[in-house]
Amino acid sequence: MNVETIISICLGIGLAASVGFRVFLPLFVLSLVSYLGVWDLNDSWQWLSSIPAFITLGVAMLFEVFAYYIPFVDNLLDTIAIPLAAVAGTAVVVSTASDLDPLITWSLAIIAGGGTASAIKGMSSTTRLASSTSTAGLGNPVVATIETGGSIVMSLLSVFLPVVSFIIVLMILYFLYKISKKFKTSKN
Repeated sequence: MNVETIISICLGIGLAASVGFRVFLPLFVLSLVSYLGVWDLNDSWQWLSSIPAFITLGVAMLFEVFAYYIPFVDNLLDTIAIPLAAVAGTAVVVSTASDLDPLITWSLAIIAGGGTASAIKGMSSTTRLASSTSTAGLGNPVVATIETGGSIVMSLLSVFLPVVSFIIVLMILYFLYKISKKFKTSKN
């Protein structure tokens, strides 16, 4: 496995983590950087570099970002965003992974990409639900701002510093593991 392949995997997993915060924002960033020639996508994913894809993802991103600022609509969005995040997390890893056997690419994409996106989306959904319950939805815009900021930062880090983004993903997943372990022991 060469360095370019490792970097492409780090990019994909970093973007998958970003998908866990906002589904369309990292896809929009991926479309933008591939359109500008900053990053080359796999041949079957070149359509993401097109103007129609860029515009469509940009509009979807804006709707998603602003919809999360509407209390209780944001909770409704989470119900569809969790499975969508798994699909999008898988897609970003597949689209960026280079020079790998298709079996390895898809296995990595489903486990690392879809799994990372789902874990982070699950955490953010739980945080929003807790905010909705404890603040009657008034705290949800704060949660939405933090999530959008996290998605922007992770997307940009993934594109420009993919190895750093991968390390941050590992730290986030470790944090989620520790929290889930804490909740399991407090239930017993």
